Amino acid sequence: MLFRRRHHLRRPHRDWRAVLHLLGPGLITGASDDDPSGIATYSQAGAQFGFNLTWVMLFTWPLMAAIQEISARIGRVTGKGIAANLREHYPVSLLRGMIALLLVANFINLGADLGAMGDALRLLVGGPRGLYVLLFAAFCTTLEIYASYRRYVAYLKWTTLSLFAYVAAALTIKVPWGEVAYDTVVPHFLWQTDYVVVIVAVLGTTISPYLFFWQASEEAEDERVDPKAHPLVDAPQEAPAQIRRIEIDTYIGMGLSNLVAFFIIVTTAATLHLHGITDVQTSEQAAEALRPIAGAFAFYVFALGIIGTGLLAIPVLSGSAAYALAEAMNWQAGLSLEPHQAKRFYATIVGGTVIGIGINFVGLDPIKALFWTAVINGVVAVPLMILMMVMTMQPKVMGRFTLPRWLHYTGWASTAAMAVAVAVMFATWGG
Repeated sequence: MLFRRRHHLRRPHRDWRAVLHLLGPGLITGASDDDPSGIATYSQAGAQFGFNLTWVMLFTWPLMAAIQEISARIGRVTGKGIAANLREHYPVSLLRGMIALLLVANFINLGADLGAMGDALRLLVGGPRGLYVLLFAAFCTTLEIYASYRRYVAYLKWTTLSLFAYVAAALTIKVPWGEVAYDTVVPHFLWQTDYVVVIVAVLGTTISPYLFFWQASEEAEDERVDPKAHPLVDAPQEAPAQIRRIEIDTYIGMGLSNLVAFFIIVTTAATLHLHGITDVQTSEQAAEALRPIAGAFAFYVFALGIIGTGLLAIPVLSGSAAYALAEAMNWQAGLSLEPHQAKRFYATIVGGTVIGIGINFVGLDPIKALFWTAVINGVVAVPLMILMMVMTMQPKVMGRFTLPRWLHYTGWASTAAMAVAVAVMFATWGG
């Protein structure tokens, strides 16, 4: 009896570890999407339009999850990242043009996120913003280069808990949850240019090229470091368990991403919007504006969330750039490799982070910088998604694991939604 009782007490712990084991690249990818720049976008959505945009997070979840599952399948089926597959099957000049634009967008975004983290810490404790930018950059880069791969992945998984700061912030304020539920399930579309622009911004934030590259490359890397795992084209018997794991990991990861974005919109809608504050340009502005309205606790939780999500997003931004460039150039690549084994891969991580630091010291307008990031991501995303959709239906790439019909259709729907968003972005810009 005593043995059985002890066995029963240990069982929930093992069950929890089993669930955690299923979560990996999808969870990290989804959580990194809620970076400080994304927080600014969601805060603006809530501040400007109240609860009228909560439906967007429900609408984008299956689209985002589908394209990320497709990215993950590419990595796990072939044992190679997206850039490596594109280099093998398409003109190298097309790929390298995309990678060049991706690097520019990622490094600008990285700089904006470092600046937001510095601003958030300055709001919390005072002191020099520039020093905090340097310290955050040094911490993230050192950990990414020198930590063992398994330990580093575990760190990224646990960092995703910082996202729940925004759930806590929403639960500390008065929210008309009935109205929120209605607006989420029954969209009320406003035929206003600003409303459409914010929807486009949210869609561009949730579906970004760097997320595709990161998740595919991490799936391939996880397979390489596991001696029992193989690319599915070489070991089809592993497919049922691995594809099921990818589905669970991706849909939970993207669900968490959109759930947190939903709570950010709710928090800023129930506070800033109701008090007439409708223009929020950065995540730290949102945190500062919350203090007199929602109280000190909501302010601290919101600001700490900016730092936590930044600690997750910085490695993903620099790492996805390094994976994409190294695979496109056929260099050795992988966070599981020692620095001397993949010098150019790690040099890209360091170089990108240095550029991000520099952006914060040259007087570059962060709002304009993020605007250009959105433009560049739009230019890259649509053709990249089209190539991915075509590639994943070719047996010469995916073997017997071409996309099932439902995922094929949903992936094309996601691609079409992104194409419309980019067209609207350029039409609005031209206007």
